[in-house]
Amino acid sequence: DEAPPLARLLTAHLGQRASSLPVVGANWPAYDHVNVQVGLEHWLSEAGRSHTLVGISGFDRRMFTLADLAQPARDPFGPRIGSVSMVSLESGPEGATHPAVRCALYLVNEVTGPLALLVRQRPEHGPGGPQISVEIMGADPERSSAALDELRRAALLHNVFRGQVIAFSSKMFGPDQAPLGFLRRPSLPREALVLTPGTLEMVERHVVGITAQREKLLAAGQHLKRGVLLHGPPGTGKTHTVRYLLGRLEGVTVVVLSGDALGAIGSACSIARALQPSVVVVEDVDLIAEQRGMHPGQNPLLFQLLNEMDGLGEDVDVAFVLTTNRADLLEPALAARPGRVDQAVEIPLPDAAGRRRLIELYKGNVIFEVTDLSAIVERTDGVTASFLKELLRRAALLAADAAGGTDLGSGDADGTSRSTPPLVVSDAELNAALDQLLDSGNRLTRSLLGGTGETS
Repeated sequence: DEAPPLARLLTAHLGQRASSLPVVGANWPAYDHVNVQVGLEHWLSEAGRSHTLVGISGFDRRMFTLADLAQPARDPFGPRIGSVSMVSLESGPEGATHPAVRCALYLVNEVTGPLALLVRQRPEHGPGGPQISVEIMGADPERSSAALDELRRAALLHNVFRGQVIAFSSKMFGPDQAPLGFLRRPSLPREALVLTPGTLEMVERHVVGITAQREKLLAAGQHLKRGVLLHGPPGTGKTHTVRYLLGRLEGVTVVVLSGDALGAIGSACSIARALQPSVVVVEDVDLIAEQRGMHPGQNPLLFQLLNEMDGLGEDVDVAFVLTTNRADLLEPALAARPGRVDQAVEIPLPDAAGRRRLIELYKGNVIFEVTDLSAIVERTDGVTASFLKELLRRAALLAADAAGGTDLGSGDADGTSRSTPPLVVSDAELNAALDQLLDSGNRLTRSLLGGTGETS
């Protein structure tokens, strides 16, 4: 009767030896919290198993273990029975969420005997940073260990990241310790890509084709892991090519690393390995060529990436797609570690035929009354797809201005919208827009769009 309520609950559930029973446990990174919760729910719902959920309050203020809760000694400032603290976590694209326990005790009954599980969200200032931990106690230590293994498998089997496009937030390494976020899988038609002949086919064969033929390749003793480097000037379509590939890889797990999240290379590779077939996309990989890890003495992150790529097993179906504007910064490191990247694909500036196709692509629903498109194609030698996209928008804006009127507040008095007539772009608007972009006063704008070309 003198024991704390939590200790009395554990004694009533597990027997008088509860305070001396062994405990097994495991930790998961903070971004796996939702997967632990979903896996636990599936495990608890299996036939022959029932449970009672007990909330715990006061868990934020101190560290404790399941063994501590079972001790009869009173602690006026320690954890106690309370409401079940929950947090809503991302569980899929389009804002899907799933409630997860922050700290609670599960009193489980099954055929082999009772078990007690402590699930706890550990704070970021604890050892190893923020984590989600599960501890299990029971009369049979072997059964406790087996239950923990079952939970691990359930969390992996029902992993909400599987088959999704996910990205580490830049806040992952800030005070909020944000978890992985879901991205909408892009859907880009093939005709939206304008590349030199054979380029897209080469990339598809290496990234998509190997996954499609994985069983035959494995049976033939061939390895599956591979690395593709997309290189070329800014604005030529490297990111566009990646978006097209991701649309082709429906059902394949994709982990995207860019910006501040490039430091999450180890976690990204761990997820890709566990949820294969998978793709790790590292955008602007040249940014980590010299950048070192957070701890003193660590190698540049590029070396860490190459080591992670080399550490994957030969039968692991993981593709690495790297993009860079500065292949010259990467070549020495890649050449010194052959085999990590086994296909480099240049995405060059569009040639004359490519520029003509891009103009047709980017004109959208504009009606073209251009009699001398060849002259525009010739004047845009050396520009990027981004430059041409802006050129067509400026020409359309000039055409809209010439047509008169404004769209601001357009509509009839009763609130219904009026149909908008199509814009007509002629040689005059297209040449005027190009003159603007090629003017010497627009040198910085032209540079930002990836354009060189003539100046007037």
